[in-house]
Amino acid sequence: QRLLDVPRLSLHAVVPSTMDLAHDLATDGVPAGTLVLADEQHAGRGRGGRRWRSEPGGGLWFTLIERPIDAVALKVLSLRVGLRMAMALDRYLTVAARLKWPNDLFAGAGKVAGILTEARWKDASPDWVAIGVGINLRVPAGIAGAAALGACSRLDVLAEVVPAVRGAASARGPLSSAELAAYAVRDLAYGRQALTPGAGRVAGIDAEGHLLIVGVAGIERFASGSLVLEEAIA
Repeated sequence: QRLLDVPRLSLHAVVPSTMDLAHDLATDGVPAGTLVLADEQHAGRGRGGRRWRSEPGGGLWFTLIERPIDAVALKVLSLRVGLRMAMALDRYLTVAARLKWPNDLFAGAGKVAGILTEARWKDASPDWVAIGVGINLRVPAGIAGAAALGACSRLDVLAEVVPAVRGAASARGPLSSAELAAYAVRDLAYGRQALTPGAGRVAGIDAEGHLLIVGVAGIERFASGSLVLEEAIA
């Protein structure tokens, strides 16, 4: 707890989902920065209810609770978290981490980490946001297109990633020009043909976190959905 500089650490061997447990704790009023960490999840999930394989000892599975005051920043939180996580994870990879809108991190052609953010509101203001993170330390069996960090200390990775996530959560407003430039360098989809959420050539993201796709009618902006590319990721 002291090493990670968090006010509260909720540590578990096995849970259904760190995300669900975090929401329960947030309801009870735990402070911002509370970290829920598990060695194994048997009902971990990603966007759209997809299951995230969370084998014991196979990775880092955690959810961080924050209490933001800036609703605008919530719209780009997944992108901010991904960007800062990519910077933190570079030292553990043989290639620079790349980003796939809106919440995936890749090492080469394989997905190495995923992010899920879920906010709860009180009237028109955010009450808390749960930031779920899954990072593969070894490639999960039977999962096509997965990658992993490989041999490294779980504690060392946590000590890099948790402050990065907290830093992203504390930022305000839309993405800055510096953040957009940093994202562009890591954007694995830029210039590729997309099938969904719209058909056309991917042209990056904007300051509000929209995915930009150039289609037959010009530039379209997408705030939600899954990005599926026509060609394989390489």
